[in-house]
Amino acid sequence: MTAERDLVRVDHLTITFLVDNTIEWMTKLPPGFRHELRHRIMDDPKVDTRTGLPFVDLESYCCGAHGFSALIETSIGGEDKQYTLFDTGPDSRSLVRNVQGMKTPVDKIGCVVLSHWHSDHSGGLLSFLRYRREYMAKEQISETGQIVIDLHPDRPLARGISPPPFDRVMARLPDDPTFEEIETAGGTVQLNKVGHLVARGTVYVSGEIPRVTSYEAGIPGAKRWFEEAGTGRWEAEPHVMDERYALIDVLGKGLVIFTACSHAGVVNVCRDAVTRFNRPIHMVIGGLHLAGPEFEPRIGPTTKFFSTDLRPSPTYVLPMHCTGFAAKVALREALGDGCVPAGTGIKVDVKGDRDFDPRLPPPVMV
Repeated sequence: MTAERDLVRVDHLTITFLVDNTIEWMTKLPPGFRHELRHRIMDDPKVDTRTGLPFVDLESYCCGAHGFSALIETSIGGEDKQYTLFDTGPDSRSLVRNVQGMKTPVDKIGCVVLSHWHSDHSGGLLSFLRYRREYMAKEQISETGQIVIDLHPDRPLARGISPPPFDRVMARLPDDPTFEEIETAGGTVQLNKVGHLVARGTVYVSGEIPRVTSYEAGIPGAKRWFEEAGTGRWEAEPHVMDERYALIDVLGKGLVIFTACSHAGVVNVCRDAVTRFNRPIHMVIGGLHLAGPEFEPRIGPTTKFFSTDLRPSPTYVLPMHCTGFAAKVALREALGDGCVPAGTGIKVDVKGDRDFDPRLPPPVMV
């Protein structure tokens, strides 16, 4: 059986955004979305002893950072909840701080999926694993199961930035964690380059994303370091082929897609997901990589895809991380309230509907 055929549809999905570039406290959100401020004051208040009112303890609230991380909680009938961490942010501080602030159940996370080898997605992995180990020791929680770290096997030695119109590498990204470092910090490395399931079959992690959309031509200026016979060199790497997306299929709603950074192109991601699962898209989440002048020509056709070419259109698009201001404005104009300004600290509850599921229309793409 294939992973696509074995994917288990869930009737409850909860998402907690633990790292993103932005903090969003004020904007009106759709049903099922909760700001961090509301969550802290209404659900988990710290009470001021002088006034008796909930205290806005800004010292412990979430911080933004240039990266992405989301906690994915899946369940069926409210039973056997599975916790999957998708990406880990850019550094050793932001994810741990935000995990502590949101009181994330780190001991229950059974799998970490790294979307691709870029440090703004992998930089918090080791500090998260060390914090998890320390937390479990402090709370005297026995580790009954391994925490799987799901990785693409093609880890680069280094990646660099050569923004157009320059042809030289301007800077390099920090090192991604090595397999040995991950194992030492308490993770169990599993290498996957084809589509597969995690979280007891409730989360699909893609393999290589087909590049079929003409205007999604990779990342100009992306470079990779190679070494051979004692010498090193930078080579162009526009397509970042180790990138993967994740998705969940919610009964009565359809696919919820996590696209991380969209180096492959978010349209390519959605086309692949719809082709594989023949289910409508309920939600697209993550960085759409449309920021910067070199990507502006892609904003129009990408917006048209979501608003016109894909039928039915996604119920919600959450443009985060590397999407860029111009693309967010264009998506908001085209999709209205279907474009949601999500950010760090926001929680999303997606409740399935078994009775409605058989009537979901199959998707159509132009």
